[in-house]
Amino acid sequence: MSKIAIVGSGLIGRAWATVFCSHGFDVALFDAVPAATAQAKSFIGDSLREFGGLGLVADVEASLARVTIAHDLAAALAGAVLVQENGPETLEAKRALFAQMDRLAAPETILASSTSFIVASAFSEGLPGRARCLVAHPVNPPHLAPIVELAPADWTDPAVVERARAIYAQAGQSPITLKRELPGFVLNRLQAVLLAEAFRIVGSGVCSPQDLDLTIKDGLGLRWSFMGPFETIELNAPGGIPDYCARYGASLDRMANDVILADPFGADNVARVMAEWPGAPSAERVAELSKWRDSRLAQLKAHKRAAARKPSTES
Repeated sequence: MSKIAIVGSGLIGRAWATVFCSHGFDVALFDAVPAATAQAKSFIGDSLREFGGLGLVADVEASLARVTIAHDLAAALAGAVLVQENGPETLEAKRALFAQMDRLAAPETILASSTSFIVASAFSEGLPGRARCLVAHPVNPPHLAPIVELAPADWTDPAVVERARAIYAQAGQSPITLKRELPGFVLNRLQAVLLAEAFRIVGSGVCSPQDLDLTIKDGLGLRWSFMGPFETIELNAPGGIPDYCARYGASLDRMANDVILADPFGADNVARVMAEWPGAPSAERVAELSKWRDSRLAQLKAHKRAAARKPSTES
């Protein structure tokens, strides 16, 4: 299989390394902080062993052996078909890193960023190799949630996008392609709308944050774990999506435009939400809950792989 370079071995970088090595790719892991790569490889090993116990990886040790630590950026990029950049989330850092990678990588190497909000044109304009640059935005954590948003700049070569899409699909991901640049891409914009309304509902005293979370976990989230919003509403009216919109569109529009509380993420409203939230914020709490979440997601991933395919939608 081909070589993937992972630049930046933090939370997202080490998860990307797990994705690629578990699907047969050789992975070169580089970080400007050398100690970070050793920590990352330990995380990768733990993740692979959990995958092995769930039947998601056939050979744990062979997968882990495909991950090597590169001691400089040039070595990491040498021979790579794709670079997954996971550096600091600032425009200045992205510009500097992409300029360096564009200079060091072979002309055919795809340069992809995991950025959550910065569009590709902002950090690739002016680069000699800008046609091979794009955003490949994952959801956290990418080794457990397979969606990856491919967001090219206007000047990104369409053939590069197709090559990238094939690589991510080969790595077990679910790539989507944005037809034009949009800050925040698709996933984060959808999440922003839901989060804003959640903070408004709780902050205005409609329900507790715990009950709000239950509404998603035991309501919308159950359907959304295997159906998207368009697939969901198609089944909520006898005539499908057009019938649903004709029946409920006016009511939905009124709710969507009814802003019950301004500045949902402001300090005052966050304080109201946190007054009802159990547990004090701490790094230890986040780490413990993250480990619990990852275990549950791994089990869900195994279940979804084993589940039967949905019926054909062809008429």
